[in-house]
Amino acid sequence: MLRRIHALPAPTTFDLPPEQVLGRVEARIDRAPVPRDDRAFLLDLLAELAADVDALSYPLKPCVTHGDAHVQNLMVTPAGVELIDFERVAWGQPEWDLAMTATEFVTARFWTSEQYQAFVDSYGFDVTEWPGFVVLRRCHEVKMTTWLMQNIDESKAIRDEYELRMATIRSGQPGQAWRAF
Repeated sequence: MLRRIHALPAPTTFDLPPEQVLGRVEARIDRAPVPRDDRAFLLDLLAELAADVDALSYPLKPCVTHGDAHVQNLMVTPAGVELIDFERVAWGQPEWDLAMTATEFVTARFWTSEQYQAFVDSYGFDVTEWPGFVVLRRCHEVKMTTWLMQNIDESKAIRDEYELRMATIRSGQPGQAWRAF
């Protein structure tokens, strides 16, 4: 599905917005009911990651990107697989979309090695082999965590998951598997 999206030609009758890799993250951090030191840490990290993203050299050509490319945005219908949730569609780097699934494999451990290899084989590029993946992985970790942290007062399970994810982010290295919400 991603390979087909990324192969679309640039639109000629309208402009796609430029990809905002860290869009909405700062607002989530500002609004979340989290400890002040977590908020300060995340805002500092966000500034660091934004600079790191700007400094990346990408191996793939810019293209149409989905912007929120994960399996929960696929629906299986009698007609086949359908992609949903187009609010983040933009013009940008395909590595961003690919790094979402790779982060779910490397950090969250939502995928087995076999499943991730099937994804790589289908697309034809393994973003984890590119040195810039570490930056995009950390961006996705922050985005996945800031999405979750908006709801930490909803349940102990969400608060515990938030704390696990923050430990991962603070260490800079994948650790214990994450739980999907």
